Amino acid sequence: MIRILKESETKREAIFAREDPVANVEEPVRAILEDVEKNGDEALKRYTKEFDGADISTVQVGMGDVEEGFRRADPVLVEILFRAVDRIADFHRRQVRNSFLVNEEDGIVLGQKVLPLERVGLYVPGGTAAYPSSVLMNAIPAKIAGVKEICMVTPPGKDGKIPPNILAAAKVCGVDKVFRVGGAQAIAALAYGTESVPKVDKIVGPGNQYVAEAKKQVFGKVGIDMVAGPSEILVIADEKCDPRIVAADMLSQAEHDKNASAVLITDSQALAEAVQAALEEQIPQLKRAEIARASIDSNGKIIVADTLLTGIDIANEIAPEHLELCVDEPFSYLDKIKNAGSIFMGRNCPEALGDYFAGPNHTLPTSGTARFSSPLSVDDFVKKSQFIYYTRDALGRAQETVSHFAKREGLTGHARSVDIRFDPAIVGEDKK
Repeated sequence: MIRILKESETKREAIFAREDPVANVEEPVRAILEDVEKNGDEALKRYTKEFDGADISTVQVGMGDVEEGFRRADPVLVEILFRAVDRIADFHRRQVRNSFLVNEEDGIVLGQKVLPLERVGLYVPGGTAAYPSSVLMNAIPAKIAGVKEICMVTPPGKDGKIPPNILAAAKVCGVDKVFRVGGAQAIAALAYGTESVPKVDKIVGPGNQYVAEAKKQVFGKVGIDMVAGPSEILVIADEKCDPRIVAADMLSQAEHDKNASAVLITDSQALAEAVQAALEEQIPQLKRAEIARASIDSNGKIIVADTLLTGIDIANEIAPEHLELCVDEPFSYLDKIKNAGSIFMGRNCPEALGDYFAGPNHTLPTSGTARFSSPLSVDDFVKKSQFIYYTRDALGRAQETVSHFAKREGLTGHARSVDIRFDPAIVGEDKK
């Protein structure tokens, strides 16, 4: 049963405690990465047999198989995928940044180029569930950014095949290549390249603790979006909320993973107790009841705060992945929310709306990293280069300033690289 904690009577550590999302897997993941780097496709096939129970003759999924998967997918879902793509694309197009050029002084031109990454890898989870929504949320901003090639990796079923709904999502989003491999070995393949899997510039997408640790270890050789931990939801609710609805929203994340966390913050002891009872009633009704039960019992909590504003302060310290603000006039509280991956406003905005259809991205910072990081966006798929142009006259105006600054840092070579351009013995008085 979920715990009810009174904020005024509970040690702060109990409220903010989180498990390390990649604890105790560092060494096995390192061994997998080294094996794939050395042995390529052979290692991928071996790990796919060991971890997924599938014998695969080829790592890459042929385009004919992708087309077949699209034809076999749930036709209603396919129609929904197209509608969701439109909404997600519309939101992410508004994130596009343009290059710029500045010419504020005579002889000086400054600017920035925004360039798409050449090739990115998308990790799409499998295992206990398959998520076509993850394909959309990762591939669409990459496409909008102008990425040249998108490579998707996802674990196969025991028959060696990828679920049709996943393949349908890949086709709808324009994924260029699909590979039937998951886990840390898939991250290794994307980072190092194999005979079948090309090396990418950046890896994005959520996964289990082995995937998260693998991304952490390959960072620097390739870019990553984030080290994602278990799913999280935090609901701030007042006494007017229906406890059955609050419980259902909490379970929408608890059913993801036994390590997921669902938290309610309220200023109503009566609501806290009613939600506790509603959770007990609803958990057995879920298809993934065993997972939800483990999540709620181990990681769930209900925090009773003195006021909603105190509850918001607690939420800002927790910095949740998903935050539901289930109150009247939620926009009056929006400016007070400082740390959250995605904020769901009002009583009619369940987190699931953001997972599938609303438009904002559902790949979000977890484990408190919303304090300093952001949802996946078009920005994750571009890089920026600066450029500087000075005429000789413009450099002359800055010479003394730059030279003095460099000398004060003890870097006389820096100073010389400016001063030498004006040394008559080197360039002549009238050198242009």
